[in-house]
Amino acid sequence: METEKTGGYALITGATGGLGKAFVHALAKKGYKLILTGRSEEKLASLKEELLQNYDLPIHTIPADLSCEQSRGELMREIRAKGLTLSMLVNVAGADVQKAFSAYTQEKLVFQTRVNFEAGVSLCHFAIENKAERLEIINVSSVSGIYPMPYFAIYSATKGALTSFSVSLREEMKGKGVSVTAILPGAMPTRADIKEQIKGQGAWGKLAVKSPEWVAEYAIKAVRKNKRKVIPGFWNKVMRISTAWLPTSWRLKFIANRWSKITKDAF
Repeated sequence: METEKTGGYALITGATGGLGKAFVHALAKKGYKLILTGRSEEKLASLKEELLQNYDLPIHTIPADLSCEQSRGELMREIRAKGLTLSMLVNVAGADVQKAFSAYTQEKLVFQTRVNFEAGVSLCHFAIENKAERLEIINVSSVSGIYPMPYFAIYSATKGALTSFSVSLREEMKGKGVSVTAILPGAMPTRADIKEQIKGQGAWGKLAVKSPEWVAEYAIKAVRKNKRKVIPGFWNKVMRISTAWLPTSWRLKFIANRWSKITKDAF
């Protein structure tokens, strides 16, 4: 399988975020050549410098705003111009804007929808067109996409769509040298606001939380086995199974009561 220095590159979106950076380091340890993208050129340069102090690998950094079709196009053109092929795509970039639908602006609706779904789908198509001998695709979805979530409706819907797309794409790619896996993680302590949310969940938050590093390794193992979709962590699986039998109206009421109290828009 082409995953080492002799094969294609691994393209990681959202590379400077908590989970993105965990994927970057996990893949660097495994000898992958890297293409890193994110919105901040400064953060990408800092990450590259950090990596080069520890790994002897070809590393390309290409800043891009994935919510912008033109910026995505420039990312793709630069990869093609450099003659780089892809042996792995990790779609990490996402925007977890959380508030009542009526509180959104049109601009923010378009931004979150494009980052969470459109960009991932677009890059999957690009990766397949520019794959090495084999290609592994990891699409980072979320357990939040399993059920509709009032007050988190756009995030939930886009992540659910990404999961559905990934499962369909995997079936289409059978026998074509492409593996596709959707990862549905729960809460990860990647930012201060998320850490506070986890803390507020009490014992359940402590049980269900998984580190970005653990999730990244879990995801890489899953795509190697060409798993359809996976939920990292025992307690996140328990949550999925234990709530599946509840009437939808009960789930919606519980989610609305809890999530209506939380608002965040850091993007």
